[in-house]
Formats: sequence, structure tokens, C-alpha cells
Amino acid sequence: MISTVAALVVPVVRSAGSYRSPQSDEAPGTVQTPSGPLTPLDRDFVKRVRLAGLWEIPAGRMALAKGGTPEVKTAGQHLIDGHTDLDRATLETAQTLGMEVPSEPNVQQKAWLKQLNDAEGPEFDRLFANILRSAHGQVFAVVAQVRAGTQNSTVRDLATVANSTVLDHMSVLEATRLVKFGDLSAPPSGSPSPTASAVPVPAGTPR
Repeated sequence: MISTVAALVVPVVRSAGSYRSPQSDEAPGTVQTPSGPLTPLDRDFVKRVRLAGLWEIPAGRMALAKGGTPEVKTAGQHLIDGHTDLDRATLETAQTLGMEVPSEPNVQQKAWLKQLNDAEGPEFDRLFANILRSAHGQVFAVVAQVRAGTQNSTVRDLATVANSTVLDHMSVLEATRLVKFGDLSAPPSGSPSPTASAVPVPAGTPR
């Protein structure tokens, strides 16, 4: 099942945007911006998308270097291309909204990257496909929620791009034919248990 987890305090990048809210973007409550109300969920979403790129681009590079099948390598390239473009859009959004965004992966994401870095051969392929597909499936629900409900046009534009990117990545990960759909509600075997994270993460029994 999806675990509700607290946000980590992570290193951030200050985006010097044209708008500065009258209160910190870490503060609770909705603030008004030229593109509409900016809610805590909107702000959290922007940070989650930024965090996704910070670990999924390196994961994609590992797939290109270590993937044992053309399908795994293709999925890796999609991660690199998709999150490079999405990260650019995220930084532009943060600049427009005057938000701070993370500058490095969180603890859980670093643990996943270490696990992928340590794995070789078919084990790498299996972990890559299942960890990434599980994470994408959970963030997909958050993207849809924000896209459907946000009143901020800048955030809505980012959610539209993120929706397309995440759906593409889910599709290419599934095309590896390594995804165990029955286990998507639980972490893939061998992965670390979830810790506090600023993005939706797989939770449950050992992967």
C-alpha cells in the first residue's frame, strides 16, 4: 500500500523568480500569486517533481550503462530525456513562483540509487524496472490530483507536462516485461524499507 510519509528537510535551490509570496513557501496555507492561488499541495507537488528528476536521471544513466536488454536501455533513455525536459520546466515554474526546490535526492532516493549501483546483470534489470515502475505509479496519482484540482495556472501547466512524462515512463518500464504487477503495491524484493520522503515511495514488506 502507499504510505503517507513526512517530508525530509533537504538541500534547496532558491529560484529567483518574478514573484515572492508574502510568506515563506514552507509556511502552511494558501498564498496568492499572479497565476492564481498557490496551495501547500501545489508547492509540495513542484518539489516532488524536482526530486523525481534528481534521482531518476542518474537511474536512467545506470540503465544505459548496465542494462542487459534493449528494452531496459530504452527505458533508461526515456528517463533521461523525459526528466531533463521536465526538470527544466520545474525550475522555470519554481522561478516564476519564487519557490525553493531541492538540489539533491532525498535519503530514500539515494538508497535506491545505491542499490541499483550495486546490482549487476539480471538483478539490476529486475530492480530497475520494478523500483522505477512502482515509484512512477504512485506519483502518477499525485500528478492527476494536482492537475485536476489546482487553481494555479503555472502549476497546472507543469502538471500537464508531468502527466505525459510519467505515463510515458510507466509504459516503457512495462515494456521491459520485468514488472511484477502483483507486487506494485509493495516494494520490490531487496530494496530498503521506506524512510521519510518528499515524494510518494513504495512501502511495505521487503522488496
